[in-house]
Amino acid sequence: MNLGIIGLDSSHAVQFSRILNGRKEPFHIGGPPVTAAYPGPVSSDFDMSRDRMENFTREVTDDWGVKLYSSIEEVMNNSDAVFLEQVDARRRLTQFREMVGFGKPIYVDKPFALSTEDCKAMLKLAEEYRVPVLSTSSLRFADSLTAALKQCEWHSVVGADFFGPMPFTPTQPGYFWYGVHMADMLYRTMGTGCSKVSVIHTSQHDIITGVWKDGRIGNIRGNRCGNGNFGGTVYHESGSVFVDVSRDTRGYYECLVEQIIKMFDTGQSPVTNQEMMEVVRFLEAAGESLTTGREVVL
Repeated sequence: MNLGIIGLDSSHAVQFSRILNGRKEPFHIGGPPVTAAYPGPVSSDFDMSRDRMENFTREVTDDWGVKLYSSIEEVMNNSDAVFLEQVDARRRLTQFREMVGFGKPIYVDKPFALSTEDCKAMLKLAEEYRVPVLSTSSLRFADSLTAALKQCEWHSVVGADFFGPMPFTPTQPGYFWYGVHMADMLYRTMGTGCSKVSVIHTSQHDIITGVWKDGRIGNIRGNRCGNGNFGGTVYHESGSVFVDVSRDTRGYYECLVEQIIKMFDTGQSPVTNQEMMEVVRFLEAAGESLTTGREVVL
């Protein structure tokens, strides 16, 4: 199996190439290599795309031996499974539509889409072409969260709180840019079934509260104060378990790539389409609550 990457303006393109192609790297995953990449278009109004494409492209090709191609079509024809890494999620639906017809498994980096409408369209295409698809933040599979949930496996999870940085960027609206990290941790812990979302916002902090249909409550606390750590607390019927991602020995990118390769191999995504769609709707609703100051019913 040979893997391809669409979009080289994301640091994840570099990280995934390192993990899969760097055989001497710590925690190297002995899976198939990344052999093909298409840099994709630069989004001139998005500094994370405009200012990083050149250097990341050089790293992927010079450091990790990936061959460049000039189009999505060429990468799809020269790969068995593909990472969609373009940092600007406004391009998601257009690029996914061009990729899905090749019938090959696709990992879509976070966020999957910037609206429920686009998310539904992408999942419908995946079903029509019978293409396995996965989209998630790397934090969903962090070892510390996996260990915490293992401690809870004989107990019912009654709630959860997760924290992390919450910068905003104009081109990726609301909480889609960084809120997705904590949202994926929350959904892995709580499962689907959130019924309403509300937001408390200040210049430095946000608290997003989701109420599940069975009465459980899940919170996300985001900050713009310089603290870049991710973590949280999982509450179960007999106690609480703290999650501290900063203490993990293995990086969360390695944890994610391990799951992606399993999906490429088996054709079975570890996250259901329903859950991927609900994460998008949760973030969309949080953005609506941020704008209106009201609770949003899902």
